[in-house]
Amino acid sequence: MQLVVARIGRAHGIKGEVTVEVRTDEPELRLAPGAVLATDPASTGPLTIATGRVHSGRLLLRFEGVGDRNGAEALRNTLLIAEIDPEELPEGEDEYYDHQLIDLDVVTEDGTEVGRITEISHLPSQDLFIVERPDGSEVMIPFVEEIVTEIDLEEQRAVITPPPGLIDDRAVIDSNREES
Repeated sequence: MQLVVARIGRAHGIKGEVTVEVRTDEPELRLAPGAVLATDPASTGPLTIATGRVHSGRLLLRFEGVGDRNGAEALRNTLLIAEIDPEELPEGEDEYYDHQLIDLDVVTEDGTEVGRITEISHLPSQDLFIVERPDGSEVMIPFVEEIVTEIDLEEQRAVITPPPGLIDDRAVIDSNREES
């Protein structure tokens, strides 16, 4: 299975280093020196990481065969793609890879269908499930243990306990009418 693990940003310095936008929870594993990564566009790769370092809070990579700023700048906006074993699991007990969560059915504790996870949005404060409802609309559900109470990969479902108004706008509208 192929997963995007980073996007190449601008060139850094004159020796061929680039900044990268990390899109993996395991950069030390996926973006380590010696890693060979496919690319999108495919014509740019594959790329082999020669060196990596953190500078001012940003990961900088240099690739084999890229030794100057012009070569580095030519890689800008390229996606780096790692080959991942679909059976591989994260080390932490309550950790999941995005591909394990995509397409899970989302239900409330009483079994009411909410929808299906179509995307995971990684924000600075928390991750969000983007859930497509049966009517085609979308709802965003924070991936925090107070709301997402269970992930059952065998049953292919996520169980949630939503606060009022998260998945049912009518609850908010009705409470506003009562206050009027």
